[in-house]
Amino acid sequence: MPDPIRCSGSINSRELRFSRTVIFAIEEINNSTELLPGIKLGYQIYDSCASVPVAVHVAFQLSSGLDPVIYTGDNCSQSGMVMAIVGESGSTPSISMSRIIGPFNIPQVSHFATCACLSDKQQYPSFFRTIPSDQFQADALAKLVKHFGWTWIGAIRSDSDYGNNGMASFLDAAHKEGICVEYSESFYRTHPRSRIQRVADIIRRSTAVVVVAFTSPGDMRILLEELSLKPSPPRQWIGTESWVTDPDMLRFSFCAGAIGFGIEKSVIPGLRDFLLDLSPSKAAASPVLTEFWEDEFNCRLGQRSATKINACDGTEDIETIQSPYTDTSQLRITNMVYKAVYAIAHAIHNVMCQETHSITQCDKFTSIKSKQVLTQLKKVKFSQNGYDVSFDANGDPVATYELINWQKSESGSIELVTVGHYDASLLVGQEFHINRNLTWMEGGTQVPLSVCSDSCPAGTRKVLQKGKPICCYDCILCPEGEISNATDSPDCFPCSKEFWPNAKRDTCLPKPVEFLSFNEALGIILAAFSVGGACLTIITAAVFHRHRTSPIVRANNSELSFLLLFSLTLCFLCSLTFIGAPSEWSCMLRHTAFGITFVLCMSCVLGKTIVVLMAFKATLPGRNVMKWFGPPQQRMTVVSFTFIQVVICTLWLVLSPPFPMKNLTTYKDRIILECALGSAIGFWAVLGYIGLLAVFCFVLAVLARKLPDNFNEAKLITFSMLIFCAVWVTFIPAYISSPGKFTVAVEIFAILASSFGLILCIFAPKCFIILFKPEKNTKKHLMNKTVALNGSGDGVKQRAQLTEERTGVGLSTEASSVKCKLQGTTRLPAFSMYGDYIIGGVLPIHHYAHTVKHNYTTMPKPHRCSGSIDPRHLRFSRTMIFAIEEINNSTELLPGIKLGYQIYDSCSSMLVAVHVTFQLSSGLDPVFYTGDNCSQSGTVMAIVGESESTRSISMSRIIRPFNIPQVSHFATCACLSDKQQYPSFFRTVPSDQFQADALAKLVKHFGWTWIGAIRSDSDYGNNGMASFLDAAHKEGICVEYSESFHQTHPRSRIQRVADIIRRSTAVVVVAFTTPGDLRFLLEELSLKLSPPRQWIGTESWVTDPGMLKFSFCAGAIGFGIEKSVIPGLRDFLLDLSPSKVAASPVLTEFWEDEFNCRLGQSKKSLGSATKKNACDGTEDIETIQSPYTDTSQLRITNMVYKAVYAIAHAIHNAMCQETHSITQCDKFTSIKSKQVLTQLKKVKFSQNGYDVSFDANGDPVATYELINWQKSESGSIELVTVGHYDASLPVGQEFHINRNLTWVEGGTQVPLSVCSDSCPAGTRKVLQKGKPICCYDCILCPEGEISNATDSPECFPCSKEFWPNAKRDTCLRKPVEFLSFNEGLGIILAAFSVGGACLTIITAAVFHRHRTSPIVRANNSELSFLLLFSLTLCFLCSLTFIGAPSEWSCMLRHTAFGITFVLCMSCVLGKTIVVLMAFTATLPGRNVMKWFGPPQQRMTVVSFTFIQVVICTLWLVLSPPFPMKNLTTYKERIILECALGSAIGFWAVLGYIGLLAVFCFVLAVLARKLPDHFNEAKLITFSMLIFCAVWVTFIPAYVSSPGKFSVAVEIFAILASSFGLILCIFAPKCFIILFKPEKNTKKHLMNKSQF
Repeated sequence: MPDPIRCSGSINSRELRFSRTVIFAIEEINNSTELLPGIKLGYQIYDSCASVPVAVHVAFQLSSGLDPVIYTGDNCSQSGMVMAIVGESGSTPSISMSRIIGPFNIPQVSHFATCACLSDKQQYPSFFRTIPSDQFQADALAKLVKHFGWTWIGAIRSDSDYGNNGMASFLDAAHKEGICVEYSESFYRTHPRSRIQRVADIIRRSTAVVVVAFTSPGDMRILLEELSLKPSPPRQWIGTESWVTDPDMLRFSFCAGAIGFGIEKSVIPGLRDFLLDLSPSKAAASPVLTEFWEDEFNCRLGQRSATKINACDGTEDIETIQSPYTDTSQLRITNMVYKAVYAIAHAIHNVMCQETHSITQCDKFTSIKSKQVLTQLKKVKFSQNGYDVSFDANGDPVATYELINWQKSESGSIELVTVGHYDASLLVGQEFHINRNLTWMEGGTQVPLSVCSDSCPAGTRKVLQKGKPICCYDCILCPEGEISNATDSPDCFPCSKEFWPNAKRDTCLPKPVEFLSFNEALGIILAAFSVGGACLTIITAAVFHRHRTSPIVRANNSELSFLLLFSLTLCFLCSLTFIGAPSEWSCMLRHTAFGITFVLCMSCVLGKTIVVLMAFKATLPGRNVMKWFGPPQQRMTVVSFTFIQVVICTLWLVLSPPFPMKNLTTYKDRIILECALGSAIGFWAVLGYIGLLAVFCFVLAVLARKLPDNFNEAKLITFSMLIFCAVWVTFIPAYISSPGKFTVAVEIFAILASSFGLILCIFAPKCFIILFKPEKNTKKHLMNKTVALNGSGDGVKQRAQLTEERTGVGLSTEASSVKCKLQGTTRLPAFSMYGDYIIGGVLPIHHYAHTVKHNYTTMPKPHRCSGSIDPRHLRFSRTMIFAIEEINNSTELLPGIKLGYQIYDSCSSMLVAVHVTFQLSSGLDPVFYTGDNCSQSGTVMAIVGESESTRSISMSRIIRPFNIPQVSHFATCACLSDKQQYPSFFRTVPSDQFQADALAKLVKHFGWTWIGAIRSDSDYGNNGMASFLDAAHKEGICVEYSESFHQTHPRSRIQRVADIIRRSTAVVVVAFTTPGDLRFLLEELSLKLSPPRQWIGTESWVTDPGMLKFSFCAGAIGFGIEKSVIPGLRDFLLDLSPSKVAASPVLTEFWEDEFNCRLGQSKKSLGSATKKNACDGTEDIETIQSPYTDTSQLRITNMVYKAVYAIAHAIHNAMCQETHSITQCDKFTSIKSKQVLTQLKKVKFSQNGYDVSFDANGDPVATYELINWQKSESGSIELVTVGHYDASLPVGQEFHINRNLTWVEGGTQVPLSVCSDSCPAGTRKVLQKGKPICCYDCILCPEGEISNATDSPECFPCSKEFWPNAKRDTCLRKPVEFLSFNEGLGIILAAFSVGGACLTIITAAVFHRHRTSPIVRANNSELSFLLLFSLTLCFLCSLTFIGAPSEWSCMLRHTAFGITFVLCMSCVLGKTIVVLMAFTATLPGRNVMKWFGPPQQRMTVVSFTFIQVVICTLWLVLSPPFPMKNLTTYKERIILECALGSAIGFWAVLGYIGLLAVFCFVLAVLARKLPDHFNEAKLITFSMLIFCAVWVTFIPAYVSSPGKFSVAVEIFAILASSFGLILCIFAPKCFIILFKPEKNTKKHLMNKSQF
């Protein structure tokens, strides 16, 4: 018989203090006159040696009673009866103790077992505690971590019930708080050092600064000692009350700054004196105190010490030592012990004491039971030393904690300082309170930062890093037009239409409203010119009015002149209406005022022109035509033309008037306040009408240009109309291409330019004469005309009336005796057979155990099974018998050895399973003597069973100290793989860990990301679901709900779970349950069906034929153990006759249930209320439809078969030897179960083609079939294998589906179960606040960004040269835009260019053909040909601007344009100088023309052109133009353009051309009065006016035009100015040469007027 386990190691001084506190409290109670007066409490305090087997041993010892002999029925003091137990400190020992003492109704009050699992009154009905549950602490820790902003933490835990359950609760709470865990590691002090080192290395390498440790002090000490060998980077430790308030831990100085929750400090009066009341004599009376005394003072008491140390001399003083035993400054857990003792005392008091007349009387001879104490313990509510004590329905106290901080004192030692409190009874949000400054790691005063990613500031959004937790993200700047105004914003949101982000993109600011304002420079300049122009017009009118009687005023139609000046004043002033914020009235006013005033202006000019023309063309004598063009008709003309415009404007204003509008499209970052046209037709009608009048004026003015000069305004009107038309023709492309307020500026510029053109051209010459040349303002001078073309001077006088013009965790029990005898009642097996070696079996053949109420006066009877027999488990037990019989008949396996069996029915009850386990582990012989060489027929070699995980756990903990192997066929809980806790456990069914992983992969495979989860509230369900949820989380699967239930729960609990399933949006439900539990739920659901649900099941129920009756679950899928064939099994199962059946009570009950008859006088039939007919012998087992006879799906049955064979092989390997190929087994060889255990680890064989072996954890290779519930043609549901899963295969290849599946409601399409539909490409996922990561909204990618995958978490921008398509799922190359020969605009401009060049060549040909004619020779033919050549180049150079820019074309276009235009200007300038010099050198004898002969003219052209060549050469050498991709003007396309290189070079080229043009214009004006026939000056003046007007208008149009339009504007300017030159200078001459040859004579040219 094994010796009792002995304690080793040093004494835990803290736990010694706890035990002494129990003694102190009991002595205090015994001395009390109020509590239990006259009653003396005793105590038996055991040392558990921090060992679960020892704790279990003493729990059995305490529950068996303390007296060695008792006699029931005596009226005695029952001093041997234990009323309650205080302890244990650890959760795992407390769990084992509670399971043992629970059936005896002995209350257990723990002071330090905090595992939340102990609150389950279903499993631990007699458990209480004075310390809060870890559930409260876990919640508090999560709130603490969140409070300090730590979102990235490490987590370590003791590998025990305390650590595992506590950490699970913490992680769940942390997840709800949005906290991410970088690592979560478990360890235990008994683990190999390499395991501890691995955890330490993880802490050292991690990036998480904060480490939450849910450990026991002993485990934590081992880890910190490892860390101290090689310190990690500074870590902020967060601790549980288990270790953070343990003074012994304070020696680890690198943990200074640690914080955590501790039980509140307390004061227990007299405790310190009691603890210090130790003398050597008192210590010597107790072995424990003796060991403590000798350890503390390093001396020996008496002669007990084996070590050679000095004897204690009696001077030792307990007060002088520094030990946790004497430290009463932090009475935290000590007070929990104190309160536990008092709680038990109060419960005993309430049971046995009565208060009469205010006197408490307690009769110590009253017999009370522990159950009565248990009942009263639930009700206790008292206060002791100011500390309230009570228990809630779960046996838990009110949860209050102190927040403890490890702070360094001035002496450098670490102290425990209380810095705050936590009270779970307060309202949400008010539980937590900090009232003192904290010290952090390394003595810091600033809260350390522990985040995976730094917070994203406002203006950015979080984008999750792929494959990382949600706390790991990148901060992406909000897209253009969007903001985030909170830290760590998951998304950016767009500003409203009239708002735009600031530079940081954290605020939406109102977009600046832009309009042409009086407060900006451009507005001021334009307003100044407007007012200036109006003033100039008024001054002119004043001058005219002052001299209204002078001939020059009267001769030029003064009435129309004053009306013209009035209209010009209005034209200048109407431009002011375009400046300022548009309003309703200003929008209507500006265009109509502009239209009407300009028409009035044009009408006046037109009237003046008609009058002049008519006056000088009415030449026939006697015709009085002028009477039809007198003043009334002139006024009528003006009114008529103006009235038409008034009608057009009125219709425009009535039908669709202009209105103020906020333009939000042109610019994204600002609002353009502008006037919408209302009707574009109206606007262009107004503008077109003005243009029509202007053209009409121009035509008439051209016709009248040859009339006598002194009276004739036609030339002046022609000049003004040329400027007017040039300005407004240039205005149209500039107006269309100019953005924003520049559109308005261009329009004002056009108004002002055309208005100034009119007033300067028409009135400036006259005012000059009036003011500075009064001598010419005489009738005589006006009448002094050249020889008239149309008659006499009188005619001139008569017709001198002139003209005008306009512009985002085992068990051990032992008995020791030479003669061993079974105690208590032996439970009979369901099936048994004698053998040399016995294999035990524990199977739940019945569904329930009969509940028995104990009276504690008689020995309780064994539990009886109740309910019906489970045919499936009956098949399992019969399979075990079949396998043993098969082995006994084998000549290869255990030859000559007969195996026996004892198969027990556990009645699906934990209590029965534990009972039969103790019975099997005690041996089966009622009496045996150790040391005999006998057959040991009573010895159990191994146990097969149990089917359920929770019962298997309890069995394994009991048989662990006896080294009896247990092989389960159906206990799948992953926790059973832990060889530290369950070293003798094996199984032939795979662990749930594999199944959980497979289920997660299955769910992921079908695209289900939104599921419901239900589980059995048992070790099987809770552990299995925890594994599944962890695997599902890694696969990105979200769980809408996770609910637990048990068949023993109230119906209301089952109904609640059913209602959750009905109301949920998740279509898929994963059920990690036992068949019995799920049957209850499905029966509840069948009363009121839920919407169709796709059930996903575990092997526990999905392959259970008894579940197939629930037809609404058709389509269910899940994993099942592989189907198998066991030859001969079916025949064995069916080999039942009434005679064989009658020999077994279990088979008899089964037979009677199946055939509804009775076999003889069976106990069941005799006790049955119904009178069944006797069985007549015709019953045939083959005819019944039952899971017992169904061998079509041998899944778990094969696991039982394999388990028996595995044990047989292990026994064979332990006792048999093979010699000369003959196997010999000696049945008299004594073997122990430990040998079988050792051999079981090594077995590896094949049976019926099925391999059997176990890995290091006692698990087999995990293989499953994928099962689908499919309806057959008959309508019944069948189990169909549709796939396989093999965990031994490489990752990604484990899963294989080889057959079509049927889904919920018989569908063939995979059902959809998502929280949110997939986001298509072109959108991104934005998590819904407060929802799991599977719930999101789909947001369209911002402009310029795409996503090209479904469910993309973010959009990414296209590269610079790419732009999204309309769906924003692909980046397409941006279209490259340039002025091309293939587009309409390019074709038109090219056509005009080529046409202009052709026209010039034709002109040159005409001139060359008539080079000897006078008109060619008289106009400097050499310069004319050179001018025509340069004009040809000017026209052709515009072609270089069309087409894709290249390096050469960029350099060529501007330089060619510059040089050719200068060559052109040089020629014009040369011609002008020659003319001017020739006609002004009038003094006789001065031969000035010799200095301006042909050589000098050529030199002039070459010199001027050479300067431009130098400028262009410097530009090309220093910083030449180059082709550039403009990516800024338009985001959606690329403008291919020529960058200027040097802007100075460009404007120098343009400026030089402008300088020459102005010079030409000035000289031409000076020469305009020279004799007409020889004079080109007038033509040059016209051409220069057009040239200057075009290029002045070009500058704002070029600057404001975007993209290719700037090129078009430049080409337009080149062509317009070139056409102006050729038409003005050469068209008149070609007309004469070709159509008026009679004027192309020397005589005609010489026929000039008199001077």
